[in-house]
Amino acid sequence: MRRTSLTLTTCVAALVASPATPQDTTSYSLYGTPGLIEMPNARSGKDAEIAASFNGFSAHQRAAFTFQVTPRLSGTFRYAGINDRPGDLFDRSFDLRYRILNEGTFMPAIAVGLNDFLGTGILSSEYIVASKRFGDRLDVTAGLGWGRLGTRNGVTNPLGALAPSFKERPDRDFGFGGEIEANQFFNGDMGIFGGVAYRYSDKLTLKAEYSSDDYTRETRFGSVGNNSPINLGLSYLYYENVGFNLAYLYGSELAAGVTLTLNPRERMMISGIETAPVPVPRRPTDPRAAATWGTDEPTLVAALAAEGIRLDSYDVSADTMARVRYTNLRYRSEAQALGRTARVMAANLPAAVETIVLEPMQNGLPLSATTISRSDLENFETAAEGASVIRDRSTTTAAGPNTDLTPVSTTLDPAFQWGIGPYATLIAFNGNEPVQLDVGLEARASYRITPGLFTQGTVQQSALGPRELAEVFENPNSYPNVRTDGDEFGLDGYAVIQDLTLAHYGRLAPDVYTRVTAGYLERMYGGVSTEVLWKPVDSNLALGAEVNYARLRETDMLLGFQEFDTVTSDLSAYYSFENGFHTQFSIGQYLAGDTGVTFALDREFENGWSVGGYLTLTDMPFEEFGEGSFNKGIRVTVPVDYFFGNATRREVSSDIASLQRDGGARLNVDGRLYDIVRDGHTAGGFGDTFGRFWR
Repeated sequence: MRRTSLTLTTCVAALVASPATPQDTTSYSLYGTPGLIEMPNARSGKDAEIAASFNGFSAHQRAAFTFQVTPRLSGTFRYAGINDRPGDLFDRSFDLRYRILNEGTFMPAIAVGLNDFLGTGILSSEYIVASKRFGDRLDVTAGLGWGRLGTRNGVTNPLGALAPSFKERPDRDFGFGGEIEANQFFNGDMGIFGGVAYRYSDKLTLKAEYSSDDYTRETRFGSVGNNSPINLGLSYLYYENVGFNLAYLYGSELAAGVTLTLNPRERMMISGIETAPVPVPRRPTDPRAAATWGTDEPTLVAALAAEGIRLDSYDVSADTMARVRYTNLRYRSEAQALGRTARVMAANLPAAVETIVLEPMQNGLPLSATTISRSDLENFETAAEGASVIRDRSTTTAAGPNTDLTPVSTTLDPAFQWGIGPYATLIAFNGNEPVQLDVGLEARASYRITPGLFTQGTVQQSALGPRELAEVFENPNSYPNVRTDGDEFGLDGYAVIQDLTLAHYGRLAPDVYTRVTAGYLERMYGGVSTEVLWKPVDSNLALGAEVNYARLRETDMLLGFQEFDTVTSDLSAYYSFENGFHTQFSIGQYLAGDTGVTFALDREFENGWSVGGYLTLTDMPFEEFGEGSFNKGIRVTVPVDYFFGNATRREVSSDIASLQRDGGARLNVDGRLYDIVRDGHTAGGFGDTFGRFWR
């Protein structure tokens, strides 16, 4: 399994991200959430803002990733090293907060939050908080807290008047952690917290707060000298989206940290730096000149290749219509590739051709067919809202059959491609190892046998030499170790085969797509992966099925296999909502033989960024799953062109799992159908980015 560090990607991106004005900059607490020093406030980051923070003092070291899912809802994944007993404890936790009321002229902003509701409960708390600005500089916060936020001078819970059970907070039966203990929410003693933030300048904000967290656990172990409820601190915006925190906590502790932010909705590059598109020429009205207007295959292939587009097949047999199938090799947006292809066709087709049918392909799959009037291309190239006009006047349907299409005999895109370069793999928050780093040299190669059949492979040579197996706490269980032995792979220091596969993509019907992938599928497993997907062009709904045979590879990651093999299968439903939200619900059998369901929610932005999360619940008992109780995690995809502005389809994907356990484990197979297909459909990214048609 290839994983790239989410934290590393976020840090690098934040250092070069687009600047934010200080007035709009959200202040983050030492817990990595919008807040004062350690106490929360009712503020939110800007919609889609990502914040990576690293804060700590002698007893707590915290790394947090916060994403503003919607303008009101945010989520946080936190990894904390806690020195509150003999030996260090590495704790993972998830937070959610929702702003239920926006600030008005007289009313404060009000938010409600759950801290560590999916972890061990060491940092568990709930709160309701209000914040009000007075002028441009002073921000006042007051709140009520339960759990950890109700341990200092706590009072009897007034919610006990509604139900006596609110008066007592049940002991958390967290076992190894990771379960939702809803019977704890807003139960037990209630504490009062509050504070002020004063913006001294555009860069410096001074803070003071009264904390309702008594640090009872840490004080008992002697890791915190808890002498005062008053915390004092400052936040300094050093450079654009890089901020530093400094604080004096509880009359005894000095804390410091850094917060790095970026917003996927705010492109670093105002515009791309790709070459200008081919202009659309107007056809001559003189019949003698029009008679000389024509094209030939080599000219068309070369013209499209210059635009980063491979011509696969075409039909210009009709007098007034031309149909082409092409593969977009360069542009993240299929709409932009559609516009580039349309321009080239308009510049090269015979003058009599009025109707152009454009059929984008990926991995040999025809994704859709968009019919455009050539006259519309000539008339609206420079018109205001020209892309919207083209979209309204064109039609997009399922791609047509292969009949009457002439395959291109020559192409400027080589069938065999290869490359050698460095690689870096940073695995964060794995077991008791906060960070594991591997660097070395990687060789990749691929060969396109036919448009829908190709083979590819990756070989890596680590520069670190032989490595020792990281010490990770394990719990015994009756299920096979399908993922918990993953750290044993590729440790001997020799070259390894990361993957080596033969894949075929096909289309059984206009809306039905197939994939078969065989070989060394990922770093731990080889086998055969099969998939079928139903996805109409104009539908937000897709249905898929996948069946895999997997066999465990030898730990040297060469050609050998171990005895363990298994069959996995699942049925999935996908749905695309407005504002870039995509969901997946799957039910099936996983690598360890456990059965259950997976739910995933991702928010995808028009520039290629994607941030989401997933969780899987199976019939594997929590006590056998181990720490974390069930499979869950956060995933991020970062487009390379976001940083550099050049047109490319390359991207870097990161996966932060709370723990790598055996329950709910899936094969990591590249090239699954849904993401490939929906990019070329009007209900997916193709329609969302149609504004790039003329770029």
